[in-house]
Amino acid sequence: MLNILSIFVGGGIGATLRYLITKTCIDNFKIGYPATFTINITGCFLIGLISGLLLNKIQLPQNILFFLTTGLLGGLTTFSTFSLEGIYFLKEGKYLHFIIYIISSIIIGLGATYFGFLLGKN
Repeated sequence: MLNILSIFVGGGIGATLRYLITKTCIDNFKIGYPATFTINITGCFLIGLISGLLLNKIQLPQNILFFLTTGLLGGLTTFSTFSLEGIYFLKEGKYLHFIIYIISSIIIGLGATYFGFLLGKN
C-alpha cells in the first residue's frame, strides 16, 4: 500500500510541476512545446541518473524509488503531450518543425538518459 501511495503523491507533484512549467512557458513565449521538450529531456536525464546511482552507489527503499520514477518522473514527463504536439505540427502543415521536434526529442532524450545513467554510475 505504501508503494501505491508513493506513486500517487509523486505523480501528483510531477503533474503539477509539468503544468506550472508549461504555463510559465506559454505565459512568457505564447507556445508550450519548448516546455514539453525540456521536461521530457530533463526527465530522461533524471531517470538515467537515478538508475545509475542505484546500480553502485545508493540503496533506496522501494517506495522511494517508485515515488521518484513511476510517480514524480512519470507525472512530470509528457510523452502523450509530446505526441499531440507532433500531430498539431502536422495539422498546421509545419512538417519541418514536426521532423525536427520528433527526431531531436528522441535522440537528445536517449542521450540525456544515457548521460544521466553514466553520471550516476560513476
